[in-house]
Amino acid sequence: MTDHATSDRVRVTFYLGTHRAHWLADSNVPLFISRRILEGRKTLPKANCRWVLDSGGFTELNLFGRWETTPTRYAAEVRRYEQEIGNLDWAAPMDWMCEPSVVAKTGLTVRQHQRRTIDNFQDLRFRLGPLVAPVLQGWTIDDYLHHADMYQQRGVYLTYEPIVGIGSICRRGQDKEIHNIIRRLAQEGIRMHAFGVRSRALAGCADVLASADSMSWSYTARRSQPLPGHTHKSCANCREYAEQWHAKQVARLESTLFYGAAA
Repeated sequence: MTDHATSDRVRVTFYLGTHRAHWLADSNVPLFISRRILEGRKTLPKANCRWVLDSGGFTELNLFGRWETTPTRYAAEVRRYEQEIGNLDWAAPMDWMCEPSVVAKTGLTVRQHQRRTIDNFQDLRFRLGPLVAPVLQGWTIDDYLHHADMYQQRGVYLTYEPIVGIGSICRRGQDKEIHNIIRRLAQEGIRMHAFGVRSRALAGCADVLASADSMSWSYTARRSQPLPGHTHKSCANCREYAEQWHAKQVARLESTLFYGAAA
């Protein structure tokens, strides 16, 4: 399958989220995968595609109300994945999400989550160099702008970064909120990656994004009939289904970016 996401026509790279490590060796499209899928594996696949490593922070904070993984362990894992898997575009830091449910779970404030996100980023940047990307966290637009100011006060100029993740957007109920946050941050000149943004929301702000990821294909597959000829109950774990879904999303982005209408 052609890697449509890196064609000359599409300006935004769309990473396909997956919970299957072996897809790294088989896929021709960019992948987005959590360290929680890779950790503890004795052998790792050699990547046939570009990919991004997610730190798995949302799951970890919801499970424990804190990070139990240490920066030393995470940095060692990232280095191993870079060397043994290869083709790693970048890795997310051990950031602290700011959804109200996560803030309630940790018992901290949004500002404390933001401060800890920067602390960890700077720790990992020292250990890993530019392989780790900064992430902006917040809940309101003012939160994100304040977090950007906090980075600058710590000597991190986000407009100089090749990519900056925008967290705490994928579980919002309103696409308009996502659009407003991303478009406002785009005015700051930040080159952004949108974590886990759903397709409908992505179509409304793709023109100001550098990249995005989504794993919503698996949710859709669980509620749909398998592809013709497939004998499994659903295609929720099916690479063929996922890559067909990915191709449709990229085609939709092409239509949105170049023809002014979603497919």
